[in-house]
Amino acid sequence: MEEADREVLLQAASLFPPPPGIRFAYGTAGFRYNGLLLSSTVFRVGVLAALRSLKTRSVTGLMITASHNPASDNGVKVADPGGGMLTQEWEPFADAIANAVNAENFVQLIDEFIKKQGILCGDTYSGVVLVARDTRPSGEELLSAAIQGIGAVKGVMAVDMGILTTPQLHWMVRSRNKGMPATESDYYMQLSSSVKILMSARPKVQKLGPHIEGVVVDGANGVGAKKLYTLQQFLEGIEVNIRNSGREGEGGLNDSVGADFVQKEKITPSGFGGDDVGKRCASLDGDADRLVYFYISSPEKKGVELIDGDKILTLFAIFIKQQLDSIYNQEKMESSPAVRLAQNPSNEECHSIALGIVQTAYANGASTRYLRELGLEIVFTSTGVKYLHEKATEYDIGIYFEANGHGTILFSEKLLLWLKAFNEELSSASTGLFDKQRRAVQRLLAISSLINQAVGDALSGLLLVEVILHYMGWSIQTWNTLYQDLPSRQLKVKVADRTSIVTTDAETRVVRPLGLQEAIDSEVVKYSMGRAFVRPSGTEDVVRVYAEALTQEEADSLGQAIAMHVRQFVGLESSM
Repeated sequence: MEEADREVLLQAASLFPPPPGIRFAYGTAGFRYNGLLLSSTVFRVGVLAALRSLKTRSVTGLMITASHNPASDNGVKVADPGGGMLTQEWEPFADAIANAVNAENFVQLIDEFIKKQGILCGDTYSGVVLVARDTRPSGEELLSAAIQGIGAVKGVMAVDMGILTTPQLHWMVRSRNKGMPATESDYYMQLSSSVKILMSARPKVQKLGPHIEGVVVDGANGVGAKKLYTLQQFLEGIEVNIRNSGREGEGGLNDSVGADFVQKEKITPSGFGGDDVGKRCASLDGDADRLVYFYISSPEKKGVELIDGDKILTLFAIFIKQQLDSIYNQEKMESSPAVRLAQNPSNEECHSIALGIVQTAYANGASTRYLRELGLEIVFTSTGVKYLHEKATEYDIGIYFEANGHGTILFSEKLLLWLKAFNEELSSASTGLFDKQRRAVQRLLAISSLINQAVGDALSGLLLVEVILHYMGWSIQTWNTLYQDLPSRQLKVKVADRTSIVTTDAETRVVRPLGLQEAIDSEVVKYSMGRAFVRPSGTEDVVRVYAEALTQEEADSLGQAIAMHVRQFVGLESSM
């Protein structure tokens, strides 16, 4: 870094001194804290996002949000050029600069990192960082800090995209780097045109049931509701009714509303009640990257019947498997265009499509069992969206979801090229013999365009759920009967050193301390449908316990027994 450039960065950083006594850690959610104490951190992440753009010679993104946290909190995270999260290789650097004690120390770390990474500042390439925020009160001031951080790096400019959902910002970064249209209007147009294709290609079915043709959406009083209103203007054939939109009198952001609240508490969010019995309802989270569905079965009950991320994944998997079955069934015919394409030496036989379902150990065992009975391949990863997403990229079609409603579907570029070529071949066929196959291919292409392949997106996910339910002719109650979740219990055991627990096999087996896994196994076999695992927390000195069994009483008992073994092996403090 040239001395003049170093001085510019030093002067800018001096305007954003770090708050004393706070240690920041970059995780899946980026940095999060009270919004009034984040200016320094956001400025520094702005510098990081600028350097990432120069390093990759691509557009990057910076989003200011704290998702499902209270409105007083805020956060910041970086979108990599592919639209996904910041590469894990840069996370230690993010921690280091966020916790630099002063501007001089911060600039020194930046200078050393630039040299180590071989980043060229101020050469012929001009870096670009797309920045956006959600509707939180502290967002505007933090956005200014981010823009100043980006501007302090020579050769990089910030482009303010305004107020967006987190998935919209990630989608824009991915689209810009793929040379595709990438404005907010382009986002709505892409989603709505995909919905139109899918709705027009559905069979004629009976209605979903009396008075429940539309979906009632809890917008968490956040940015998702605001954008859903705009998206509505582009939609045909799907009825969406929005509540908890953030308007005056509807309550606060994430205050007894939203996907996180409904998924954890399993009770009706504010704005819903006895008049909504039987209706198909959905909840977004604060920045619209999570989605869960629910319905109220009785006006006397405050609880809800929850349709979580596991069941959303299952619905998507069933529908995609149906389309693949339609393709495969006709491919067996020698005259099928798919066979002729496969016989072409230039074709890589991509029609042997690998569909993979990616879950973590926290996925309910009933969902895993049901998916396996469908003949689908299930793989497990460590807990965290970044691990799920990475594993899903190994398949032609990879579907992943967490129970909290965060997930998406990934299509390989190789598969998309094959589907497009196949569609052209089928469309040019003079006979209607392959109409079923052609429609299946077109549905897969439309899904790949509708779903946000950068990150989990509650808006695109909502639309895909609605399309599939209309296609199947299913009510939400029918969807919920696919399988019955096994009761589970999650506990936290405080320990002096969480790193004393070492796991393997996607965190489902303990390898250290010796003997703990055998103790867990000895408890699990006592219970019908029993399953349990322990893993160290990534953020606090606790060990997390998960237990599952045929009844809630058994799940509770198994969880307590496992927690007791953890205390015995790792050192007793207290259980929460």
